[in-house]
Amino acid sequence: MSELYYQSLSELTLALQSKALSVTEVVTVCLNRIKTLEPKLGALLTLNEEAALQEAQALDAAGPDKSKPLWGVPVTIKDIILTKGLKTTCASKMLANFVPPYDAFVTEKIRQSGAIILGKANLDEFAMGSTTENSSFHPAHNPWNLNCVPGGSSGGSAVAVASGECFASLGTDTGGSIRQPAALCGCVGLKPTYGRVSRYGVIAYGSSLDQVGPMARSVEDVARVLQVIAGHDGRDATSDTRPVPDYLAQLKSLPSLDGVRLGIPKEFFGEGLSPDVSNLCHQALKACEEDGAILVPVSLPHTHAAIATYYIIAMAEASSNLARYDGVRYGYRSQETSDLQELYVNSRTEGLGQEVKRRIMLGAFVLSSGYYDAYFRRAAQVRRIIRDEYVAALNECDALFCPVSPLTAWPIGSHADDPLAMYLMDAYTLSLNLAGLPGLSLPVGLSSEGLPVGMQLIGQAFVEEELLKIGYRLEQILPSIGHPQI
Repeated sequence: MSELYYQSLSELTLALQSKALSVTEVVTVCLNRIKTLEPKLGALLTLNEEAALQEAQALDAAGPDKSKPLWGVPVTIKDIILTKGLKTTCASKMLANFVPPYDAFVTEKIRQSGAIILGKANLDEFAMGSTTENSSFHPAHNPWNLNCVPGGSSGGSAVAVASGECFASLGTDTGGSIRQPAALCGCVGLKPTYGRVSRYGVIAYGSSLDQVGPMARSVEDVARVLQVIAGHDGRDATSDTRPVPDYLAQLKSLPSLDGVRLGIPKEFFGEGLSPDVSNLCHQALKACEEDGAILVPVSLPHTHAAIATYYIIAMAEASSNLARYDGVRYGYRSQETSDLQELYVNSRTEGLGQEVKRRIMLGAFVLSSGYYDAYFRRAAQVRRIIRDEYVAALNECDALFCPVSPLTAWPIGSHADDPLAMYLMDAYTLSLNLAGLPGLSLPVGLSSEGLPVGMQLIGQAFVEEELLKIGYRLEQILPSIGHPQI
């Protein structure tokens, strides 16, 4: 039982359905693992212990249900996704005591699949950050090196998966917030096509950029979770109506990469890429070539403009979305007020963290009279150009293959006083959100310091099954990085 927590979700599902393991046994092992590791990791903000054990006992009493694909599987959910009756804080003092009256669409799907929610995962406040240091409660720590960041904003989800606290987690990706922490923590993360998974019940940061996706320890496990959460939802106006493919049925249909055309964007392999990341990326590309893949040089000329474009759009949308937190309707309310103006100002000043306030102010500025055309409108135009370049590149190949992060996990606090340096860490991920396309991050090796390095596959809209097929084959030909020793 001691190594149970590092089994794959797929292996666990078979053991539960055959009654080789009881749900109560599995949940108890995970809860004990959480209690042992959390003082060091800080991956979770809320533990759902009592309810999880009750649900486990109820499932055991009823017996296995093959119609529920995640029956008895312990999972965690990023604390920006609504969970009825379980606190959803966004890692912010503003929502420290908020208990939602309803579930998000993805939470409904997770519950209907038979999975058991162990708790809510830590994040950068309102998903604004790349390290999980911006959590108002406590930072999360990378399980491969506790002195390093796990990435963000879905850092808590990545840590919980990589350390064996759960078998899968749901995160959100606005500018790389699933793929980057998955890469830094050595697990697999998928950002689906915008619209493939409903955003209903997800507390908004950048409404045209946010997307919910799964994180797990293998590509097959990610495919299993995506199968559960994907699909149309009439409560989300941006939810796509296309039918959801059977991801698992197609997953193992690629015996080799023979003839698969992998595009290599030259802009992702230039200045700023660390030697460790560069070496492991090129080793992975060599392995792909030896397995029959055809490497196709491609270009995304406006990659240099993606960071500025993304942050103008994301901050403008954040400024609009976070205007609802005014101390009146719900959330934190300052007690030091004498009139309505002071109530607004003091509640937001006291209830929101530094990075959130920075982004709100910058967003309000780019939307203000006299600056809208100069900044926001121009950013929207460049966004379309970036998307068109991705579409053109993907017309030449089956998928793009490139790094996720220019660096491996860096020491906690090393960039805390330099927000611009932090924004640059997203250089390889955020353009995908601007384009609305799917991206799959998976580990390709360990650096000279023993830290995970990830690469991402990028595909055409609504063809996640192709990315998963290629990713599954890559897992067969690339060396396993193992698990963190904590």
